[in-house]
Amino acid sequence: MTRVLVVDDDAQILRALRINLTARGYQVLTAVDGAGALRAAADELPDVVVLDLGLPDLDGTEVIAGLRGWTRMPIIVLSARTESNDKVDALDAGADDYVTKPFGMAELLARLRAAVRRAASDSEARVDGEPVVHTATFTVDLAAKQVVRDGAVVHLTPTEWGILELLVRNRGKLVGQRQLLHEVWGPAYHRETNYLRVYLAQLRRKLEPDPAHPRHLITEPGMGYRFDLPAS
Repeated sequence: MTRVLVVDDDAQILRALRINLTARGYQVLTAVDGAGALRAAADELPDVVVLDLGLPDLDGTEVIAGLRGWTRMPIIVLSARTESNDKVDALDAGADDYVTKPFGMAELLARLRAAVRRAASDSEARVDGEPVVHTATFTVDLAAKQVVRDGAVVHLTPTEWGILELLVRNRGKLVGQRQLLHEVWGPAYHRETNYLRVYLAQLRRKLEPDPAHPRHLITEPGMGYRFDLPAS
């Protein structure tokens, strides 16, 4: 049974999510503030976290950062904040998805299923072709599912890793926008191309020496993305 930690200080939202998720076979844990969320995550080890940003003690981005210090469990932000910079801040902190309030239960459930599916896929050791890919500045280890730059492991969220892994496994080839969205987010997200722009920008900031002029994570305008290994 999938364990979901729901973090929100709104009692009505907590109750609605507990009822709906329980009815669909999820085990639901709850917390009403950031400190409680961090304790529950450490003690109960949920499979996925649904997190409000406007908590009474900590900002949600601080909770995300606290969780990302030790876990890769998927984090779905559920927030009334609609500004793009709030979304970017949450994604930069390590969130995997962002849903704005008011929200449709069907959409939230679809995103929850997609997050759990990505996490399950990320935990499987699937290696085909060369398990380690070297660039001039970083190394992608497909078997260990990690990236090393300047001797240190680069933290990637499960979504960031899913995108990078797909591009690296198809290195030198164009991977279409629809294929990326379908394989990383699921079939319901084939039109959400703005997701790709946000996550590719994050990957470039983490991996490319000059993110404004990427050498490896290349955009093919209107078509998709490509992982290149240019000659030195």
